[in-house]
Amino acid sequence: MTSKTENAWMEQVIRPDEIEPYLIKGRDFIDDDLIHSQLEAARNPEPARVRDIIAKSLELRRLEPEETAALIHVTDPELLAEMRAAAGRIKDRVYGGRIVTFAPLYLSNYCVNSCVYCGYRKENRESSRKRLTREELLSETRALVDQGHKRLIMVYGEHPLSGVEYIEETLEAVYSVKKPPSGEIRRANINAAPMDIASLERLKKVGIGTFQVFQETYHHETYQRVHPRGIKADYRWRLYALHRCMDAGVDDIAPGVLFGLYDWRFEVMGLLYHTMDLESRFGGVGPHTISFPRMEPAVGTAFTEQSPWLVTDEDFERIVTVIRLSVPYTGMILTARETPEVRERILPLGITQLDFGSNIGVGSYARGSYDPEKQQFLLNDQRSLDEGIAWLAREGHVTSFCTAGYRCGRTGDYFMQIAKQGKVHRLCMPNAITTFAEYLEDYAGPETRQVGWPLVETEIRHLPEDRRRVVREMVARIKAGERDVYV
Repeated sequence: MTSKTENAWMEQVIRPDEIEPYLIKGRDFIDDDLIHSQLEAARNPEPARVRDIIAKSLELRRLEPEETAALIHVTDPELLAEMRAAAGRIKDRVYGGRIVTFAPLYLSNYCVNSCVYCGYRKENRESSRKRLTREELLSETRALVDQGHKRLIMVYGEHPLSGVEYIEETLEAVYSVKKPPSGEIRRANINAAPMDIASLERLKKVGIGTFQVFQETYHHETYQRVHPRGIKADYRWRLYALHRCMDAGVDDIAPGVLFGLYDWRFEVMGLLYHTMDLESRFGGVGPHTISFPRMEPAVGTAFTEQSPWLVTDEDFERIVTVIRLSVPYTGMILTARETPEVRERILPLGITQLDFGSNIGVGSYARGSYDPEKQQFLLNDQRSLDEGIAWLAREGHVTSFCTAGYRCGRTGDYFMQIAKQGKVHRLCMPNAITTFAEYLEDYAGPETRQVGWPLVETEIRHLPEDRRRVVREMVARIKAGERDVYV
């Protein structure tokens, strides 16, 4: 049963006056019939047209819906191989060989929603409810910085216990943890309920990073069916959550889809339309990152294994490839929902961010345990942070813990401009190298150091001569004991 407190909270959360300004003649930007017709019209694309579209992506130009629909329908193995190769080339051109890492930190699993696929839904009696106290949160944060983490995505259930005041308090607590020589969280991103503009302005002042809201599914009918009750039942309040972020000054935003709720082809188109609407309204600035999790089993949640729209590994590979080609300059996150084998297979297709050492049970980092009854879903890659970094280093990837760009104001429009010009790696690789060196000095195991330090030297040699000298000096300062060194 929903309490009076929860009902009162839900009534005040949704602000129709903060939806209506974004509508066009009373309609939102997702036209289900139009998307279906575009997908139908794009069947059996000519190889020459597909290659023209790939060439456009390689120029770092966002695709139009008709072009994305054509790529979705490619079945020829040779063309698919060309698409995959182009996806990898685009990522290397824009972001270089660096991979950003982070950890999810779940703070509360109380929720007013009834999402049929989610272990947090309020009707799930098999879920053990928990909200972290300040002391518990400090313990969780210390456990994370002991691994070497510098960046978090903090996840809150949609509930009055996780309102803006709690988010403010918990952000301040996380940033307060300092453990010499370099134990601290330097960037906290947020995954929370959609908020009004005034609340988002408050969080901006506290120092949130990216604000992440997943639409889950863009298909209107499916959305209502899988979100029958709660504040999440309002499609448009959620759809325009990131628009309100931009208007509040939170200029790094992150949409996503939960693949497995509806036809993946439609959802890829929905992500593109979301990107297009944001860019058209906010001076070309769209998503900082895009996420594309697949639905995974959750305790007491049979729907996750019964959906007719579950995505195969082969189709998942196509999803990631098409998204990278469609929005070539945007970051892409691949989480530990996926198995190590799938992540190794998908990484070359344009992934820019991975999590390692993840535990999504509320309060589970400090205990070092995995508690299914306190998790939203189940994880499939349980490699430690150090194991993940060693794997990436063996593959020739520098793990970046850099947060300098955010603290120096290189966000929003500034970041989008350099991304569209293919220059992110030029700006960010020096700091990626130095944060990687910091990790090697303070946290890495022997195997990771053995493969990591030669990679540092290799990447320094690849830098332009003027930056090569600067980065060598920065790494020397880190080896001498200085920390948080960046340009």
